[in-house]
Amino acid sequence: MSDKQIVKTGQSEDGRDSRDSRDSRAVVPRVDVLEDDTGITLLADLPGVSKEQLELKVEGDTLQLEADVAMPTPEGLEAVYAEVRVPRYRRAFTLSRELDASRIDAALKDGVLKLRIPKQEHAQPRRIAIQVA
Repeated sequence: MSDKQIVKTGQSEDGRDSRDSRDSRAVVPRVDVLEDDTGITLLADLPGVSKEQLELKVEGDTLQLEADVAMPTPEGLEAVYAEVRVPRYRRAFTLSRELDASRIDAALKDGVLKLRIPKQEHAQPRRIAIQVA
């Protein structure tokens, strides 16, 4: 990621979302952020989440991700031990003004959410033609 820090997470040192004032607990999903000349890509690990359980929204310069976890138990079995005890994911990101939040593209496949956030046209590199005098 460049020095511009295009995306900042809203996560406190103890792993809780610092932007959320609600008292409910949530798991903070692991996220990779990749940047290229035209925008950024976020890859969030959300095992056990379906499209219907996922909520993405942009409010101002904040991108919020929330999802309910549904870990199916095979028929005839019951969970004796479970490491995922909090049935909810939550994470917030502060978006740079260089990004075009109105053109976010989202896809969920195999428990991984892929968000593509393009840069505004004025923030993308452009080639300047050189005139010979």
